[in-house]
Amino acid sequence: MSESTDDIKAVTCTVKPPVYLQIGDTKVDTSHSGICVVDVTLPFGKPANIEEIIFKNYYTAYVTVRLLRRSPGQEAPAKWCTALRDLPLMDNPHTEGGSQDYYSIHRAQMQVEPDHVVSVRLILRQPSSAWLTFSLEDIKIYPHMEPDPEKEVSDWLSDLTLVDQHPDLEGLPDPQTVSSSIQQMWALTEVMQTNQTTASIGRFDVDGCYDINLLSLT
Repeated sequence: MSESTDDIKAVTCTVKPPVYLQIGDTKVDTSHSGICVVDVTLPFGKPANIEEIIFKNYYTAYVTVRLLRRSPGQEAPAKWCTALRDLPLMDNPHTEGGSQDYYSIHRAQMQVEPDHVVSVRLILRQPSSAWLTFSLEDIKIYPHMEPDPEKEVSDWLSDLTLVDQHPDLEGLPDPQTVSSSIQQMWALTEVMQTNQTTASIGRFDVDGCYDINLLSLT
């Protein structure tokens, strides 16, 4: 399962038994044509927008996905459309590679938007006669959920508040001590600037006069 469906509940649906297309008289000849149909119906009156279809393979070589979609607000009958054609599920129909793996079909892979779907038809093909039967198991359909912009902003603000409430101050000095020291330094600077004299001081003057003993004659 992809990360997008980890927290999303699968749609309630009914998976009907597989129907194998047979060749010749069904009462006499029971050989299969290599084609099987599995219908998945959603609850009546509750069409779904599909995000992902997940299933476990059982010796199916190729799968085609068809959707029965009903346009919202219209009384026109629902119409079938092909969303994905002949997706390979096995490396080789005659070997077991991929024969029992889990697969996921995302809405981005589909050729049409899988919205307002009332039924899903999976057409399975197995051209090899090496396998007596083939099908899909554990079929689940997950709905497409539109993101809520308000919720995303709310979550972002909550994370921001959480970070603000719990800052990482390990290894840093106490903020109050730093603030007090800065204020004291600022006050001392102001006092020094206020008391600083602006009068010039000569090298040899005493009370505005020169002392002859301080002068050197060269």
